[in-house]
Amino acid sequence: MNIQEYMNALTDENEKPLDRLVTNGGFCGILRTVGCVGDSLSSGEFETLDREGGHHYYDVFDYSWGQFMAREAGIKVYNFSRGGMSARQYMETFAEEKDFWNPELRCKAYIIALGVNDLLNNHETLGSTDDICLTDYRKNKQTFAGHYAMIVQRLKEIAPDAKFFFMTMPEEHNRKEIQDLKNAHASLMYAFAEFFTNSYVIDLKRYAPVYDEAFKEKFYLNGHLNACGYALTAKMVLSYIDYIIRHHFEDFKEIGLVNTPWKNYPKV
Repeated sequence: MNIQEYMNALTDENEKPLDRLVTNGGFCGILRTVGCVGDSLSSGEFETLDREGGHHYYDVFDYSWGQFMAREAGIKVYNFSRGGMSARQYMETFAEEKDFWNPELRCKAYIIALGVNDLLNNHETLGSTDDICLTDYRKNKQTFAGHYAMIVQRLKEIAPDAKFFFMTMPEEHNRKEIQDLKNAHASLMYAFAEFFTNSYVIDLKRYAPVYDEAFKEKFYLNGHLNACGYALTAKMVLSYIDYIIRHHFEDFKEIGLVNTPWKNYPKV
């Protein structure tokens, strides 16, 4: 085996995040425990129509992209999510009611996929990293950015060395005002990745396929993804995280020590 050729392929600076879809999770398998904080798209939600045209929604977690990830990569994934979830609701009631702050549920990595309900449906103020109080998350401003950051800050209290992956919203060729909101949301995710330690962006808006009519014909069931859509999302998320790990090997050298009592003190 030529290890240099292997490493050159793993760290090709010209590679884009989703240029190759990994099998068996790739290096994502080193994370071992992952928490998915999100809304319906993180919950495997199926949307059906009744005979009168009414819409019905069902969270089927076994079909969520998180659980497809778990099965493919052989890792444990928690669904910290529910259809209709927003960052505000997560912080104000949901997480506490579900006991999701329990240290026994702490993970080595968290994927946070929120913003659709907050910005597109509830019309929350976007905000910025200026809304964050680092000394007391309870003092964050009441904006989407403030509530989103509260989630990160609270999880960092539970798992200080965990890795965080902030997910953008896929492109759909929406009308201009929706596109503008998605662009602003994506910019905020990059700002969060700069603001918080151990943080990265899963930029589906830039690198995932456009969710146009041809895509939706295959991967959607009414207004939400179908089973194949959630399985495809899992492949993209696994491949994206694999890409991040391969291009930041130094950042993940001690992932096996996260949430353990063991510490490593490299020689100076």
